[in-house]
Parts: sequence; C-alpha cells; structure tokens
Amino acid sequence: MNRSPGHKLLLSLVKKGCSLVRLASTCAAVTAATASPKVASATTSQTSASASASASAMDDLQTLKTKVCIIGSGPAAHTAAIYASRAELKPILFEGWMANGIAPGGQLTTTSEVENFPGFPDGINGIELMDRCRSQSLRFGTHILTETVNKVDFSTTPFKIFADSITVAADSVIVATGAVAKRLDFSGSGEAPNGFWNRGISACAVCDGAAPIFRNKPLAVIGGGDSAMEEATFLTKYGSTVYIIHRRDTFRASKIMQQRALTNPKIQVLWNSAVVEAYGDQTQNNRVLGGLKVKNLVSGEVSDLKVSGLFFAIGHEPATKFLDGQLELDSDGYVVTKPGTTQTSVRGVFAAGDVQDKKYRQAVTAAGTGCMAALDAEHYLQEIGSQEGKSD
Repeated sequence: MNRSPGHKLLLSLVKKGCSLVRLASTCAAVTAATASPKVASATTSQTSASASASASAMDDLQTLKTKVCIIGSGPAAHTAAIYASRAELKPILFEGWMANGIAPGGQLTTTSEVENFPGFPDGINGIELMDRCRSQSLRFGTHILTETVNKVDFSTTPFKIFADSITVAADSVIVATGAVAKRLDFSGSGEAPNGFWNRGISACAVCDGAAPIFRNKPLAVIGGGDSAMEEATFLTKYGSTVYIIHRRDTFRASKIMQQRALTNPKIQVLWNSAVVEAYGDQTQNNRVLGGLKVKNLVSGEVSDLKVSGLFFAIGHEPATKFLDGQLELDSDGYVVTKPGTTQTSVRGVFAAGDVQDKKYRQAVTAAGTGCMAALDAEHYLQEIGSQEGKSD
C-alpha cells in the first residue's frame, strides 16, 4: 500500500493525538477518513467494536475482517477462494511475496510445462496456469493481499492472521501454504543460464517424467527413501536406464520399496555417491542437461554419467513454521486433518493442498482439497450462524 510522505505524516500526527486524549473510537474514525478507500472501508466497519478492539486496531497499520481467510497461492488456495467467493463469503487471500523462496502461485510457477492438468490437451505453462487461477479468484470477488503471513493466533475467535502491515480477523481459516521440494546445490543445479533446473533437472518425476526430453533416455534419481524408490520405478516407464544415486551404502526406504527398485532390470544403483556437477548436452548447444559428474565418497574418484534427466527425491518441507505449533502436525511437519475432511485440530481452521498431503502432491489433488476446504468452511460458518448479516 503506497502513501505519499504528507499522507504518512498526517496519519502519524493523528495517531499521536489520539493517544494523548485517549479517545480510541474517535481515532479510528479519523484514521479511516484519512486512509485509502480500501483501508477506510475496512476500518469503518469496525468502529462499533469495543474500545479495546479499536485500540488494538489502531496499533496496526491496517486491520481487515472476513468470514474466510485463505493462506496460500497455489491450486488449493485459489480453488478454495473460487468456491468461497461464489458462496458470497468474500474471502481474503494472502498470496505471499516470495514465501519459502517461491513467487505467488506456488510450485507450479517453477514448472515450465504442465501436461497433466485436465482441460489443457496441449499442456500449459505453470505460470500461465496460476495466473488464470488468480484471475478466476479475482473475478468472483476474492480480496488478494500480496504479503507473507508471519504468524497466526488460533487461540480465540475470530482468528488472527498477521503480515508485515496487515492483520486479518477471520471467522474461519484455510491453510494452503504447500510444501517445497528439497533441492541440492551444486554446479549446474540452479536456474538458467548457468543451471539446468527445468531443463533436465526436476523434483517431481510424476509431474515431468513423461516429457519428450526424457523418453528413451538415461535418467538419474537422487535419494534413498521411499520417494526415491517410487520415482525411480516410475521413470522406468519412460527412460532407457534409471540410476539411483545415493550417498550411503544402504537405503532407508521400506523393504518392499527397495525390493521393487532393486529387482527392476532398468534400475542401477550408484552407492556411496554424490553429484558434484551437472553439465549441458553439447549436441543441443547446452540448452538441456547432458550429464553429471558423480563423486564416489569412499574413493574420491569423480566419474562421468551421461543422463538427460535428474530428479531430486530427497523429501519435501511443508510450509508450517509460521503456525508455531498451534495446529497438530505429523512427524514430518505436515498438518494433520480429520480423515475424509480438511478439518484440523482447531475447529474452524482447515488445511488443503500439499501442506497436508505428503502422498500425492499433485496440482489436481491440491485443487480438489481446496474445494473441500471451502465447502467445509462454509458448513462450519453455517453451524455457528456466522453467515447472518454478511460483512461488506
């Protein structure tokens, strides 16, 4: 929110004057009159609150109130926003700003081509897909805030959601902050022009493995857990050979997953090994991945491995740190939901998408749980009678 220097000075003087005379309600009205139209509307709607609530709002740069607050910006968040908006709940959505190092739109913004989302037979660029989702949310009236949520207070209702310059008081909350795939940092692993991320390097075999650049080509997977075994096995459908590169001499995957991988004739394992460099395919003018430099951690020898694809399968990190323990999490940090619903351990707070799903982690399944969360929130609000006299 941009204000002129004179505008900021005026607001500062108003706040100081209010604190001197201790007229909280008057201060709220004056501040609303001098703020931008959106701030004025949000502040004026709270002038009938108690003096203590007005004083608390006065301490914040901006305080908004809503029936539903959605935290996130991926398919789950925007699907929830679309359903909540169409139900006339007038949701507020925090899309974040480079939250977890990713632009608004979530992990799909790091994907060049999405080929498995229904409705796009020719595929669609990940950024374009999320731009369309955002536009659809806006079309139905979602109020989108490009700020990152720093903390929440789910101890009382209405729930409080805090960002740098905005506080939202919400009757219900949908957490859809996703999970970030863990990546390794070595020469050539980053973005273009010097790296091959999205040009042969990926963190989702199910998402990208069927791409033409990987078909009938040697591929590699880094990891030693169930995800690595599953992704390597999946890639054998498309690649000529799949190498599993693991830094130890044993896998930590379950026995059954290990057996499936180790007995697959297309899979080879490079034990006690780590990738130290990724380089380009000279026959393609280095536009795509051509191979890897792999170091044996026992002998120290570095060998060359010709592959056209490299997939990180070393786990995901759910974006739940900002919750500060206020919701029940599982041992891996994912939000625990009641089976068959999106209800969390706090009544009125729901979770959707990858932040509560460590099994499927697909855009379409995230969208599905976003729909569920919006419907669950709507039903919850009906139960508590919160829909009566919907706020502006």
